Amino acid sequence: MRHGIGQSRPAALMPMETSPAAYVSLIHGYLANKFLLVGLARRLRRRGFRPHAWGYWNMQCSLLVHAERFARELAARDADPTVGTLHIVTHSMGGIVARAALDRYRPRKLGRVVMLAPPNRGSFVATRAVGTFGRFLKPVAELSTAPDSLVNELPMPPDLELGVIAAQYDALVSEASTHPAVPHAHVTLPTWHTGLLFSRDAANLVAEFLARGVFPAPSTAP
Repeated sequence: MRHGIGQSRPAALMPMETSPAAYVSLIHGYLANKFLLVGLARRLRRRGFRPHAWGYWNMQCSLLVHAERFARELAARDADPTVGTLHIVTHSMGGIVARAALDRYRPRKLGRVVMLAPPNRGSFVATRAVGTFGRFLKPVAELSTAPDSLVNELPMPPDLELGVIAAQYDALVSEASTHPAVPHAHVTLPTWHTGLLFSRDAANLVAEFLARGVFPAPSTAP
């Protein structure tokens, strides 16, 4: 496990106290569905959070369509008196949907954001597929690494408490592309793109960051 810079970190995982009102909105990636988030949601619930998987089905329309819907979801949770803190955890394109949604609506109750394998600077696979699929699958073009693609022109919400977890063996998004152009904590785990959703280590890192705003330092025990 490799850490980014600029963060003070606890030496090890420690018990945490989280309010039942610590709501976590989970968003899946492209060509996926919210059922892939069940395992991560279960692990976060065991750590004291209140997770809810938010999904979308249309894979042809612009990701901005999903962002508009998610912005309305954020507004609804913001107005919900049972929600104290509103965290966001995303996987893959879900991170870009969240970026676009937060550009439209910034919740008063917004807590921390964790992105798993986000193509913050585009996906090299999307770039290769643009010529074949980009005309009728809009997210393919929007997620390309081209400087003028949507993902590279979309504003990054400022002043987020943001953690990013990359997959070392990611065949869709390079580690460099997971880094957004704003201050953030960063960790790389030895797994694959979708494997992050099933990883106990990833779930623990997500829970720690949501609770404390830092990733724990890797263990030095033999």
